[in-house]
Amino acid sequence: MRLPSALAVAILLTALSLPAGAQDAKLEVRSSDTVRTVLERQVGKRVSVVLTTGPELAGVVTSVGDKVVHLSELTGREFFDAVVNLDQVGAVVIRARGR
Repeated sequence: MRLPSALAVAILLTALSLPAGAQDAKLEVRSSDTVRTVLERQVGKRVSVVLTTGPELAGVVTSVGDKVVHLSELTGREFFDAVVNLDQVGAVVIRARGR
């Protein structure tokens, strides 16, 4: 299911739940956005991706391809990277403001 408005709601509702020490990023959601375009604007920044199967991975967006995103410096697994299929990302969580 690909609903940009659902993605925007998921991002906004969960953005405040990240730890206070997380990096702040300006959240911009455009009507034509997809998971891919949102992630492309976050290259070099820390995000969490919630997979459609349930788990959540947090790390730094290293690169975004046509079908996958590369996350480095995974939270809790700092020596590991992940490659995630964009079709499996249900939400992108971005810290948008300080507390």
